Amino acid sequence: MTQYKIKDMPAQLPANLVAKLKNVETATVGHFRHWGFMDRSIQPLLRDKRIAGTAVTVAIPAQDSTLLHHTLGLLRPGDILVIDRLGDDKHACWGGGVTVAAKAAGAAGGIVDGPCTDLTEIRDSDFPMWCKGMSPITTRLYNLGGTLNYPVSCGGVVVRPGDVILADESGVLVLPPDEAEAVADEALTKQERGLATQARVAKGEKLGDLSGATKMVLEALAKAKK
Repeated sequence: MTQYKIKDMPAQLPANLVAKLKNVETATVGHFRHWGFMDRSIQPLLRDKRIAGTAVTVAIPAQDSTLLHHTLGLLRPGDILVIDRLGDDKHACWGGGVTVAAKAAGAAGGIVDGPCTDLTEIRDSDFPMWCKGMSPITTRLYNLGGTLNYPVSCGGVVVRPGDVILADESGVLVLPPDEAEAVADEALTKQERGLATQARVAKGEKLGDLSGATKMVLEALAKAKK
């Protein structure tokens, strides 16, 4: 028996918040927040890409991508499609055709908790994708069912429809919408300080002196001698 569970598309994030998040590096957030990051097995297929946007969540079983094809027709500009493969690591649900459809809809990118295929076509489309590598074995339309805009698991993280997705070369971060602004502000402040520190180091100052690491080491050595 085919079973689909489908909810309405989530509210999209404010444009000004998305613009701010696009200046945030996931690695900067990783300095002060250690949760919400997908497993590092979720890797980008394209270099030098950073996306931020609204999570649209899909869960599809094993060999079936029927609901994914349906969802592509619902995507809006700026959406990021997050796909839970329900443990399947053999079948690639995302390839060249899905890429063209997602890009035509204006989606900002896609994240798959499993493999993709057609790497050259994805690169030629210049479409930002994160996944667990490549597979030549693909899904088909079996009409088995699945969920759309329900909470899913991707890269070991729960993703709810409407969550904030921030993804770049370092990884993928999931944020609740009501926390994203504060996280972005803190990260941007840290990035400004980091650039200032790098400029001083480039001019000859020692990183250990500026960070306080050298002081810690010397104090530890002094205590050990007592």
